Amino acid sequence: MTGRLQDRVALVTGAGRGLGATIATGLAREGAHVVVHYHASAAGAEKVADEVSRLGRQAIVAQGDICQWDDVKRLTAAAVERFGRVDVLVNNVGDMAAGQMSWRDITEEGIDHVLAVDIKGTMLMIHEVGSRMLEQGGGSIVNIGSRVVAVGSPRAPQYAAAKYGVIGLTKSYALALAPTVRVNTLGPGFVETETTLGRADWQSGRRERILQQTPLNRIAAPDDVVGPVVFLASDDSRHITGAFLVCDGGLTMIGA
Repeated sequence: MTGRLQDRVALVTGAGRGLGATIATGLAREGAHVVVHYHASAAGAEKVADEVSRLGRQAIVAQGDICQWDDVKRLTAAAVERFGRVDVLVNNVGDMAAGQMSWRDITEEGIDHVLAVDIKGTMLMIHEVGSRMLEQGGGSIVNIGSRVVAVGSPRAPQYAAAKYGVIGLTKSYALALAPTVRVNTLGPGFVETETTLGRADWQSGRRERILQQTPLNRIAAPDDVVGPVVFLASDDSRHITGAFLVCDGGLTMIGA
């Protein structure tokens, strides 16, 4: 690692498990101190914080429901109280309706939950942490989106709609917080997290079909997402804001 985030403070939502945990430790390897947010994965968050500490960085654990503004204010305040600032926010939390295998299975409750987590929760985090970044004079926000915005999702249309919403938030806050704070979205393709590996469609042939369609001929592991997140969080991308970067092995090639 190159120390591109040396002594910066990063807040990663949903860092108690899966992709968020990998991102949190990846940022620590680049020199960042980490606020490990979780909603329900307390044991996982403590394990991630311990790993950050073993890497020689400082870590705190912060619990909260990002769909509740009071919780968002509280966990942001905890981060600032401990470290004095937040330099990087990674909005990793999202709900892709993984248990839904067809648009025919949509429920009103499922729609409401995905939209609340992916759009409202992301917006509250950007709004609260971004305001703090303005006050401190700088910062970078990386939203974890999805390639689904380019191709849609017949399996879960509410998920595609929610990730389109994240693009709208990215552009809006990139303009609102400029030139002090940069806001970008990373759009991974399929990532073999524990959730993905447990999906019924993934276990019944979809993985093989996706692999055949991917030019780089591999499915991403969580570690493959860390580098692009670090790029967008660091000064390497200092002239990039309001952007959408695809990271999917070439499965989706977006032209001008």
